[in-house]
Amino acid sequence: MRRGLRFTLTAIYTGLFTLILAGVSLLFRQNLVSNLDTQTRDDLEQNWTILKGYMRIEHEGDGAYKPIWFFDQEDQEEASASARVKKTYFIADPTGKAVEMSKAWEEGLVRDSPAAIKKVLASNQAQWRQVTDSAGVPYLIRASYVASEDNRVRYYVAIGQSQAESARLVNRFTLLCLALIPFGMVMGFGTGWIFAGRALKPVLEIAQAAQRIGGSNLSLRIPAHGTGDELDYLIETFNQMIQRLEVSFNQVRQFSTDVSHELRTPITVVRGQLEVALMTARNEEDFREAIETSLGDIERLSQIVRALLLLSQAETGQVVLQKHRLDLVEMLETHVDQFQIPAEGADVYLRFQKLSPVCEGEFDQIQLERMISNLLTNAIKFTPAGGRISVSVENLGDTAQIVVKDTGRGIPAKHLPHIFDRFYRVPGEKGQATPEKGLGLGLSFVAWIVRAHAGTIDVQSEPGKGTMFTIRLPLNGGTVASGEDAVTTRAVQG
Repeated sequence: MRRGLRFTLTAIYTGLFTLILAGVSLLFRQNLVSNLDTQTRDDLEQNWTILKGYMRIEHEGDGAYKPIWFFDQEDQEEASASARVKKTYFIADPTGKAVEMSKAWEEGLVRDSPAAIKKVLASNQAQWRQVTDSAGVPYLIRASYVASEDNRVRYYVAIGQSQAESARLVNRFTLLCLALIPFGMVMGFGTGWIFAGRALKPVLEIAQAAQRIGGSNLSLRIPAHGTGDELDYLIETFNQMIQRLEVSFNQVRQFSTDVSHELRTPITVVRGQLEVALMTARNEEDFREAIETSLGDIERLSQIVRALLLLSQAETGQVVLQKHRLDLVEMLETHVDQFQIPAEGADVYLRFQKLSPVCEGEFDQIQLERMISNLLTNAIKFTPAGGRISVSVENLGDTAQIVVKDTGRGIPAKHLPHIFDRFYRVPGEKGQATPEKGLGLGLSFVAWIVRAHAGTIDVQSEPGKGTMFTIRLPLNGGTVASGEDAVTTRAVQG
């Protein structure tokens, strides 16, 4: 248990609570001592005022002086005040010889030495000191002088007050604090244990939810508490991590599925051709024909593997764009010219429209050329003789818009959401696959290239009338969009 986070938090809370309690107790104790000392000093100042009112140093002749007390014995108030002063007092002449003293000084209360008495008489300030009697009782002493009426001599006068009651009060307070601190530690530990458990409960829920997540249920997410605190941030971060893992697992699963699906048929064909050749070939020409056919299928296998690896690397972030300043108008115009010969061979009219004179931005030229090549290859392939294909580029301020439009056979609306999926091929008019051979990865590359450039692609198509791809790319770069945001499809119904 001592290794657990709950115990650690509780121990820290208890330690801090104990330190605060001890600090507050010490502060109150110091304040109590200070207040009691101030109160004692105030009482002694009052007694000193009473003493000066009731006692005089009178001249008796022949240079002799004597302290005389003047108060009405019949007046209860004056008698009580003088008794309070005389409870602890000491009077000495200018030589330091004791003249009068109370019982406390007679019984052993520490007196000032003659030298100290003379120092007090020479000073105009009251002297304060703490002494103890023979029984160890503390006293606070105020020492000063009382001058004669002719101001020719000064008598040393010290009055004091026992601090025994104050000491007992401070001791009781100290013992009370010492007794409360262990109780406070126990209460602090219990309270900290309860609140630490409540605070860590969501963390335990996250851990339990994480244990339930596996390769088969990566779609599971932990619901947020809606408090906006650190735990919600932890939950959000955890869910984002699971989402990234889900994407990675799906990509691996998709790659495995694609490889097994696309390679199974060519491998079976190659194997069948070689087996047939072994059983039926009679001469070198038959073997050569079988080998040539197998090599063609193996080359197709190599293309599929290379394309799949490249696409998987791209989608997992292993392919880094090499961006530099590029004028899309110039690049597209040059690249479209390279497709004029294939277009003429298919009896298709291909033209380039320069809607803006310049359209510069940060792009990866190789990837954009791959994107346009895939779109133009598909357009030429699915546009019948006599059809038209146009490519245009326009500067929209902070965005470049590229439009590839053809008058080909078009794509039915039900197939539009899937055209960017790997190996997806739109069936022919009678439900048969298209006769043209292809890997079915071209548009998957197009979608990734657009997404990697933080752009969007919109597809509009109508069967029998053609298809239009509209691509928008930020000119100054931007945040890479997610797969869902990068590609949008929309069918135009006739």
